[in-house]
Amino acid sequence: MLKQTLKTTSPLDGYSKKFADVTLAEVVGTAIVSIAFPFDSVAALQDKVTKAYSTSLPACGNSTVSKDGLVRFLGVQSNQIFVLFDFDGGNAVSVLAKHLENSGYYTDQSDSWVTLRLSGPKALAILERICPLDLSPDFFGPGSVTRTAMEHLSTIVLREHLETFFFMSPRSSARSFLHALETSIANTL
Repeated sequence: MLKQTLKTTSPLDGYSKKFADVTLAEVVGTAIVSIAFPFDSVAALQDKVTKAYSTSLPACGNSTVSKDGLVRFLGVQSNQIFVLFDFDGGNAVSVLAKHLENSGYYTDQSDSWVTLRLSGPKALAILERICPLDLSPDFFGPGSVTRTAMEHLSTIVLREHLETFFFMSPRSSARSFLHALETSIANTL
C-alpha cells in the first residue's frame, strides 16, 4: 500500500515583495485560534489569560499582547477573540488549552485565512484606496483591530505599529486579496 504524507502549504507560497520603501509579505507559521466566551464564566477566562499571559482580554476593536510579546489577542466581536501566536504544527488549540484549560470554546482557524503584512511609510496611503474605513492613527492607532471589506473581500485589519498593518482574509480568495493590495501599491507609489 502506498503511504502518502500530507504537506502543509501556505495560500500564497510564502509570498514576499518589496516595492520601493513598502513591503508586502505573507505571514506564515502563525496559529489563529478563535475563543468564544462562555456566558457564565468570562471572569474565569480573564483570570486564566491574566495568569498565563500577563495581559487582559481585549475590548472589541482592540488587541492586547502577552507580556513576552509572543501572543496577541484580537477583540474581533462581542464575546469572541482571535489569538495569534507562532506555531508550526497540527494542534494549535492544545497550546492555548494547556494554559487556559476549559475556560473558553476553542476553534483552530489557522488554515482558513491568508495572513499578510503591509509595512512602510506609504502603507496608509495604499490602504486609503481600497479600505472604506478611516485608518488614520488618530482614529485607528497601533493595537486597533476591525472587520471590514476591502475590494469586496472580507478582511480583518490589525494595526501592529504606526506604519505596519496585518491582514486576515479568507483563504479561498487569497490570490484576489493579494491582487487588490498589489494593485493599490502600484497605483500609489
